[in-house]
Amino acid sequence: MAVNRRGLLAGLVMGGVALAAPVAAQAQDAVEWRMQALWDAGTTPYEYEKKFVERVSELTDGKFDIKLFSAGQLVPANQAFDAVRAGAFEMMKTFDGYEAGKIPAFAFTSTVPFGFPDSDQYEAWFYELGGLDLAREAYAKAGLFYIAPSVYGEEPIHSTVRMETIADMAGKKGRFVGLASAVMGDMDVAVTPMATGEVYTALEKGLIDFADRGDLTANYEAGLAEVAKFIILPGVHQPTTATSYVANQAAYAALPDAYKAALAVAAREVSGALRQHILVQNVEVLEKYQDEGVEIITLDPADVAANRQKAVEAWKKATKDDDLATRVLNSQVDFMTSLGLL
Repeated sequence: MAVNRRGLLAGLVMGGVALAAPVAAQAQDAVEWRMQALWDAGTTPYEYEKKFVERVSELTDGKFDIKLFSAGQLVPANQAFDAVRAGAFEMMKTFDGYEAGKIPAFAFTSTVPFGFPDSDQYEAWFYELGGLDLAREAYAKAGLFYIAPSVYGEEPIHSTVRMETIADMAGKKGRFVGLASAVMGDMDVAVTPMATGEVYTALEKGLIDFADRGDLTANYEAGLAEVAKFIILPGVHQPTTATSYVANQAAYAALPDAYKAALAVAAREVSGALRQHILVQNVEVLEKYQDEGVEIITLDPADVAANRQKAVEAWKKATKDDDLATRVLNSQVDFMTSLGLL
């Protein structure tokens, strides 16, 4: 027994030495990032970014900690792209369309006006037809890594005048931004770009007749039911939406493979969860609009389909003859054609 005790003691001592290296390695595996969200704190999308960082932590046993900051908390929203690229912080949630002026492909990895009418179709393009790789190729040019999209549904059109067809929009003043401004301009809308925060006042004062602003709930919270008594659905200017998780390339490359996988898994889970939540939330908030006297107008699907054909030429112009943007658009058009949309 004495020999066994001594042997056991020796083994514990030696074991302690042997265990020292793995413990040190585990300590080195702890990673802390900072991420700036696209949304203000307290909004529904921001709550889902909280779920994202919590899920990443859970999948890595708490070793990959992403500190979440709301929009503008680290840098102004329009500076996030350059800040992450420069390594000021490691990650952002963004809308690719904001940078489409620099990288034309981003016009199509964010939303396609008159494009995919169903969010699952758009998400399938990313995950099944190479869209993810094309988005990563676009971001790699800027020293950034595209992790994954969050894909969800339409943004509505709020109007002060009754419009039952897309032709009714011609000649009227509408607020749109990005690729939507180009496409709606080709539909003979008098497009007036302006900041989101200016939409309420512009509708109230008659500076514009109708507008894109945000999702149904955000627009209700902003008071648009008070100044625009018509909602036009579907939101043809933004029938589906993709925001994106984007990281500094060097920071991403330094991650263990398991942490990279955690980012991808959490991103896809949150994309589906947010989309399903919005589906439920939209039903509830539309009732609130109607309670305040807002009329919901639904466009004829045949009207939307006919104008989708017209939008193709505007899409082509938006590529600016850039090779990558053209490949992205051609891939999407091929899929829309196979779906019977074109």
